[in-house]
Amino acid sequence: MPLYETMPFHLETERLVLRPWAESDAAEFSALLSERGNGAPTLERARTSIGELLAATARTGIALLPVQRRGEGDFIGYCGLIIGRTTLEEPEIAYELCRRAHGRGYATEAAGAVVDAAVVTGRKRLWSTVGTWNTPSLRVLEKLGFERDRVSTEENGEVAWLTRSLP
Repeated sequence: MPLYETMPFHLETERLVLRPWAESDAAEFSALLSERGNGAPTLERARTSIGELLAATARTGIALLPVQRRGEGDFIGYCGLIIGRTTLEEPEIAYELCRRAHGRGYATEAAGAVVDAAVVTGRKRLWSTVGTWNTPSLRVLEKLGFERDRVSTEENGEVAWLTRSLP
């Protein structure tokens, strides 16, 4: 099994900062997850999730990172690499932004920084899995050079599997 460099856990773009999770992110993380329409996780559950994310980062050397706007300093979502439906050798890029941050190019900007961070680890390929209904997310991935590999059907509907070779 090839060894990979640890992903950088502090990324900056023109408008955004991606950095490690802090317990103080729990309320905003819970609010973001509540936008999915399944109710809001409790603060305790959000804190537990943050602990699980930090433990996964320590174990794998890849991370899902909170995204903040540089100027405002506010939490607008997360973006990073996860094992998800794939492997540590070929992780998935994942992102989710608060509705108030949609439509401004933040997902493309954050995900572009994460792709660059993945290149530094020495990996050769990334995946992403997205509901086929999620046109904005599919557009972000297309802009970043991801190409559709296949579609699978899961209990929540059709999922597009996209891949991108690195660098």
